[in-house]
Amino acid sequence: MDFQVLLLTIGVSFILAVIAAPLLIPLLRRMKFGQQVREDGPQSHLKKSGTPTMGGVVILLAFTLAFLKFSAVKNTDFYVLLVATLGFGLIGFLDDYIKIVFKRSLGLTAKQKMIGQLFFSAVMCYLLIQNGHSTAISIPGTSFSFDWTGWFYYPFVVFMMLAITNAVNFTDGLDGLLSGVSAIAFGAFAIVAMQATSMPAAVCAAAMIGAVLGFLVYNAHPAKVFMGDTGSLGIGGAIGAVAIVTKTELLFVIIGGIFVIEILSVIIQVVSFKTRGKRVFKMSPIHHHFELSGWSEWRVVITFWAVGAILAALGLYLNKGL
Repeated sequence: MDFQVLLLTIGVSFILAVIAAPLLIPLLRRMKFGQQVREDGPQSHLKKSGTPTMGGVVILLAFTLAFLKFSAVKNTDFYVLLVATLGFGLIGFLDDYIKIVFKRSLGLTAKQKMIGQLFFSAVMCYLLIQNGHSTAISIPGTSFSFDWTGWFYYPFVVFMMLAITNAVNFTDGLDGLLSGVSAIAFGAFAIVAMQATSMPAAVCAAAMIGAVLGFLVYNAHPAKVFMGDTGSLGIGGAIGAVAIVTKTELLFVIIGGIFVIEILSVIIQVVSFKTRGKRVFKMSPIHHHFELSGWSEWRVVITFWAVGAILAALGLYLNKGL
C-alpha cells in the first residue's frame, strides 16, 4: 500500500508540473523574467539569454500540493521537510526576483543569503530537538556509528544544509542537468526512506520526483524555461532534509555524489587560482569544463545522469548492507 501511495504521489506531482509550466512560461515572458547568461561562460550559452527563469515555482507548487495531499502522517519529520523545502525555496525566489526585477546581477547579497539559510536551518534544528531526533551518525556500508552528543550534531546539520543547497545550486547549469540528477537521487532516497519506515520522507522524495520530472518536460534541451535559484535551493533543501530525517546523513555523499563533485570542482578551482594563480579546470563547475573540452551539452547531461544513477545504486547497496 505504501508503494502505491508513492507511485500516486509521483504521478499527481508530475501531472501538476506538466500542467502548471505552460501556464507560467508565457507569464514569465510577459513579465520579462529572462535568464541572464554569464558572458565568460561557454559561447553556446549566449543564445539562452532571455529564456524565462524562476520556473522553480512550478516545482515547489507541484511538490507542495502533492506532499500535503498524500502525506498522511503530519509529524515533526513532515514539518522539517516542509520548512527545509519551502524555506530554502523562498530564499531562492527572493534571489531570482531581485536579480530580474531590480536588475541586480547578484540578487541577494552573500550575507543576506547566509542569514536566510541559517534561519531555516535553525528552525529545522529546533523541530528536530523538540522531537528527540537521534544525534548518532552511521558510516555507510558498515555497522559502525558514532554519537555526537550535546550540541555538536546540530552545527553539523546546519553545515550540511548549507553545503548541500549550494552544491545543488552549482549543479544547475545545463538544460535538464539538475532536473534529471535530482530525480535519480530522490528516487534512491525514496527507497531509503521506506526502508527507514519514514513515510513523510518517502512521500517528500516521491513528490519531488514527480515535480522535477514534470519540469524536465520543459527544461530538457533546448530548455523552454529554467528553474532558477527558486528551484535549485528548494530541491537542495528537500534532499538535505530527507537525508537528515532518515538518518542517512553521510549516505548523501554517495547518492548525491554528482552534487559533491560539482561543489568540490568549484572549491578546487578557487583555491588553486588564489594560491597558485592557475586553474585546474577550464571552467567550474565541472560540467562547464566538459563543455569547453568539446562535449555537446546533451552529452554532458546524459553522462552526468548515468554517473548519478550508478552512484545512487551504490548508495542503495551500501545502505542495504547496514
